[in-house]
Parts: sequence; C-alpha cells; structure tokens
Amino acid sequence: MNTETNGHAKATFTRFEDSTREEWATIMECLKVTQSLVPDRIMEQLRHLGSDDGGFPVSRLEHCLQTATRAMRGGESDEYVACALIHDIGDTLSPYNHPAIAAAIVKPFVSEANHWMVEHHGIFQGYYFWHHIGLDQNAREAYRGNPHWEYTEEFCAKYDQVAFDPAYKSESLEYFEPLIRATFGGR
Repeated sequence: MNTETNGHAKATFTRFEDSTREEWATIMECLKVTQSLVPDRIMEQLRHLGSDDGGFPVSRLEHCLQTATRAMRGGESDEYVACALIHDIGDTLSPYNHPAIAAAIVKPFVSEANHWMVEHHGIFQGYYFWHHIGLDQNAREAYRGNPHWEYTEEFCAKYDQVAFDPAYKSESLEYFEPLIRATFGGR
C-alpha cells in the first residue's frame, strides 16, 4: 500500500485476487466515508428534480415533496416518509427505470415492505394512467399474490398519484433533510 490522494492509504492491487487484508481494511474505512456522503448526494439529486417538470403540473421535486408530506401527515413512519420522498429520485437519470434507482438506494436501510413498495411503485402507479398511453393499466395484477401488494397499492392511491397539486402546501426539502441524514447516513 502507498499513500496517494485524499490523505489515506491506497491499495496497489490491479486484480482482486491479488488484494490483501490490509488493503481491504483501508477500503472498508473509505466505504464508511463514502456512505456518510450519501445524504448530501441524495439532497443534491433531489434538487436536480426541481428544475424539471416533465410536463406535469408541478416539478418532479414538488411531486416528491408532496408525496412525502402527505405520507407524513397521514401518520406514516419516518422510514416510509423517507421512501416517499425519494421514490422518484431517478426520474431524470433513467425515466423508464426510475423505480430501480430509488429501490437500490433504499434497500440496505428499510424494511422489505418499503423496499418492495419503492421498487414496484411505477407499475402500480400505471394503474391510474397507462391506459392513456397504450399500456396495460392492470399490469400490477401480475403481483397480486405478493404480501406487499396492498401496501404498495395504498401508497400509490393515497400519496403518489394525488401528489401533482400546484396548490398543495408541502414541507420543504430542507425540512426533510434530517430525515434523509438519519435514514441514509450509514448503517
């Protein structure tokens, strides 16, 4: 190992099979630092959603804020509210596969039910509009036997599909920052 950039030791292997326990100890310490920066990166990505409305009545950020605010005011847990806030975080990175991006972010930190809800919200949300764009609005029925089906259906019905109201008074992104830090700051 030699000292390189960022003030820490840096591994010298070029293939994993040549790595050492010492190098992996350093890498695992660096991983903690990287994970501690995730809340900042989540906040940054959510801010990007503020400059894109995608043709919707509100910005993508406002949609996320409305969804989270509605969930919070509906008495949902902090974990659920955090999921509601970032459920569409991937909208501008990968519009057709945005649920997978949010699901990957939340997976290590939330319950199986909340992870499944985030991962599948796109197909469940399709129930409300896919018939307008030539898709099967009942595609979610393929998942009907899943134990989290009703949970996800309720998320979309109560919080997600109604969160496009320009007159709704959402909490600010800054209001939710402590929740983001508590939920995604580390394990």
